[in-house]
Amino acid sequence: MARGQDSDIITWLDRHFSMHLPFSRFARNVALLSITGLGPVLALYIALAPGLGPHLWQSGAALGRFARQIVTNGLPVVFVVNALGLILFAQLRARRMAPLRVLALDIPARIGAFVGLHLAIYPASAMLFGSFGGDPAQALRVTGPTLASSAGFANLSGVYLYATLVSALPLHMALAGQVLAQRRPATQPHTLFLAALGIFAMQALILTGVALLIGRMI
Repeated sequence: MARGQDSDIITWLDRHFSMHLPFSRFARNVALLSITGLGPVLALYIALAPGLGPHLWQSGAALGRFARQIVTNGLPVVFVVNALGLILFAQLRARRMAPLRVLALDIPARIGAFVGLHLAIYPASAMLFGSFGGDPAQALRVTGPTLASSAGFANLSGVYLYATLVSALPLHMALAGQVLAQRRPATQPHTLFLAALGIFAMQALILTGVALLIGRMI
């Protein structure tokens, strides 16, 4: 995707996630984007989970625990994964890194951060808040199976995974645009969107495989 053919969203990301921004402003923008991406996906999860919405509204304790999990687990995970992706996006747009190199870094960075943060936060939640029966070892044991089903939107980890689409799709569209521009100068936006979804789906499959492997090891 050449500069003159940039979509509105990519132009907007160029402005708000440029390498020339002060760190504090970049971090603030990542936080706002993360909250914006997390909110609708979380609302959809609550709407689709049988009985979850009424249970949360009727029980203050359940709502408090649910909100605490979002704040202490969901937001940090989405923020860090988005930040990594947007840093790579800025590097790509500044032409400081080649598209294939960005893709080679993006996949392990996203998966590594997503898995690593869960492996750290789950035991911490057990020790600080009594989650998982207050047993850090139990928290580690459930991490693998939980992450393995996140791609199927079966739990809150799935919410966090799909919330990162907000930053993943523009980056992957820009990557696909630069790669395809070498072969076809004019690439339709819907083709780039489908390519970006394909890259994200590949990452989700790799995440599932890594999570299954972790589940066998722990």
